[in-house]
Amino acid sequence: MEECTIFNEIKKLAQFAHYSKREQIVQGVINALEQNLIRRGDTMPSVNKMIQKLGFARQTIVNAYQELIERGILESKNRLGYFVASDESHQQLKVCLIIYAFDTFQETFYETFRKSLGEHVKVDVFFHHNNFEVFQQTINTVNAKYGVYVVAPIERPETAPLLEQLPPQKTLIVDRHISLDPSYSYIAQEFKNSSYQVFVSLLDDIRRFDEFIFLFKPFSAEPNDVLLSFQQFIADYQVNGVIKNEYESGSIEKNKVYFTIHNLELWEMLKDVKNKGFKLGVDVGILSHNDDHVKEIIFDGITTFSIDFAEMGVLAAEFVKHRKPIKYIMPTKLFKRNSL
Repeated sequence: MEECTIFNEIKKLAQFAHYSKREQIVQGVINALEQNLIRRGDTMPSVNKMIQKLGFARQTIVNAYQELIERGILESKNRLGYFVASDESHQQLKVCLIIYAFDTFQETFYETFRKSLGEHVKVDVFFHHNNFEVFQQTINTVNAKYGVYVVAPIERPETAPLLEQLPPQKTLIVDRHISLDPSYSYIAQEFKNSSYQVFVSLLDDIRRFDEFIFLFKPFSAEPNDVLLSFQQFIADYQVNGVIKNEYESGSIEKNKVYFTIHNLELWEMLKDVKNKGFKLGVDVGILSHNDDHVKEIIFDGITTFSIDFAEMGVLAAEFVKHRKPIKYIMPTKLFKRNSL
């Protein structure tokens, strides 16, 4: 193999502004492989030789070689250098996606995320169900085995040092925001202020009823910041508010507003509204967290507040494809409908 052929293929890509230097190296090597300029078993130029010929930073070259290894195109042999590992250039990028569970809104995120990535990216999905032992075991198992990690974390003190074992340039935190080294990217929700503002926006509607009931399960995946915003709201505006751990089947009463985060509780309440002949939005009010198409149409619409999970999926896919750092808090929107 003549080394100049690889350098030529890499340099050709410099004319395209959308290629970063890392991407120039990766795509240049792939192009050389597709043209049979390099073959399985060939020795690749050393990192020092790449620096000498291209003038790129050492870390840029190391990162590019590492990505090619993760794609199965190159392999590294201790003290011997880098070698072409395959004659196939279309190796799939492997993505590790770790989320809570497949609720409706998380399914919306996944479907949009998967579709936006395209066919040549392989996504393995893992669920932790807000169980830290499962979460920890999953992180330890997948570490160093994937090209990119997209993780919905558990909000616990032990989470940060665990996640910081993953490479920051290949890791995206989604859904919940936790404090990590600034080099990590995130696309997350904000719960405390956004929930409070929603409650304030609905103040007149809530005051039409005698009591505002928040169904909140302690030690669950539900964000504690929503509970804090509820407590602040009822204190600031002297609203008759009550916190209950769960909804009991058949217990729905007139002249009360029920707020739940869990869809299973929502369906149970709606069944009781129907069975008791109550008129939703008049006899009883319901507020739900996280929007989806079903809530838009059932009972002429359930009032919700939510981020756009489809947009989160698109943004997460962009990170996977381009590895451009991002720090973004998704806006929360109120969808006022028939139920309140």
